[in-house]
Amino acid sequence: MPRAADKQLLPSEIPSRPHLTVIAKTDAEPGEKQFLLRGTAAYRRASFALFLSGFATFSLLYCVQPLMPIFAADFGISPAASSLSLSLSTGLLAFAIFCAAAVSESFPRRSLMFASLLGAALCTIACALVPSWHALLVIRAVEGLLLGGVPAVAMAYLSEEIDPRGLGASMGLYIAGNAFGGMAGRVVTGMLAEFFSWRIALGTLGLIGLAAAIGFFLLLPASRNFTPRKGFNARFHLGAWVGHITNPALPLLFSIGFFAMGSFVTVYNYIGFRLVEAPYSLNQTELGLIFTVYVFGIAASWLAGLVGDRFGHFVVLPAGLALSMAGVGMTLSVSLPVIILGIVLLTSGFFVAHSVASALVGRLARGTKGHASSLYLLSYYIGSSVAGSAGGYFWGADGWNAVVAFTMTLLVLGMIASLAAARLSRR
Repeated sequence: MPRAADKQLLPSEIPSRPHLTVIAKTDAEPGEKQFLLRGTAAYRRASFALFLSGFATFSLLYCVQPLMPIFAADFGISPAASSLSLSLSTGLLAFAIFCAAAVSESFPRRSLMFASLLGAALCTIACALVPSWHALLVIRAVEGLLLGGVPAVAMAYLSEEIDPRGLGASMGLYIAGNAFGGMAGRVVTGMLAEFFSWRIALGTLGLIGLAAAIGFFLLLPASRNFTPRKGFNARFHLGAWVGHITNPALPLLFSIGFFAMGSFVTVYNYIGFRLVEAPYSLNQTELGLIFTVYVFGIAASWLAGLVGDRFGHFVVLPAGLALSMAGVGMTLSVSLPVIILGIVLLTSGFFVAHSVASALVGRLARGTKGHASSLYLLSYYIGSSVAGSAGGYFWGADGWNAVVAFTMTLLVLGMIASLAAARLSRR
């Protein structure tokens, strides 16, 4: 017998409290939809499962970031070349996400995400065993392709299965899982590389990712508001993407993903090269511990979702970008505590902006939520790949001052896009 918490309520049985309203009609799929109720066991399982998926995705993706100075020394490559261990993954992840939106319409959401997480974890374990730099890059590229089956599908699952009026909070929790994974991946690899080796660090992260993938599959409830389509209809997918691109506000939100992520990853890619040099001379453990500031991103993403649901997402979005700009400016200081505080503000502001922009894409998209999410994440990860590598040339040209000028330009463009999107939305 099902427990009361898991019982699927009929419309007449649902309490009148606003946050428990679960029946809605959409233009894409007429009829009644049953959303996951906040406070039920099914809602808690889904929330924690998607938290695990975000944790696994970002820990596996970004675990190489604190290792870039080690890669440069061990393999005799430049800082810009060492960034390819991340940029190749994020670049192919962007391409894979775009394809995954179409493929995911033909497969169950849970199975596709699990296969992606499982394959990526095995790739990270393989990276710990490869003998050469080029072999490592090939495996990291494959890992980026595999991880593409997670982010867009996860955002689509949330948009389809969670009560729309609580979407900001649930999306914020998912982004918090991303933040926690990004922090854990960087901190754990930094510390293990210091005391053992970078190979042991990557192997350990791969095993953690494997456990998270299994937990995700066991916990996530099957979709109730999504039915896989038979066959592949190219015209349908093309029409869905074109429809979202012609929605006036959505392309601006997509560009915000590019600008915000590009600036964020650039700072994190090259701050390590600055801090391992004199006068700071940080070791790998100390450098890895700086990434614990991600805990502020965890709190900020969750809080941004709640505040956005209450006061308006277009109010919170520019505030997050402004906070990031303040943080980037503070990293120009020569004081290590001030630099770390700047990274805290940048991290908090980025996750505020990303969480709110993700929720806005889900709310403003007219049907085919997976396609809308894929366009946002395509732009988001292209920003990570392109800007993350381009920042290396700015670092080589004029050091940290040039990196700050580059990232500040990206954030100013993001601010302009957010204000324009708000104006279009009001119209």
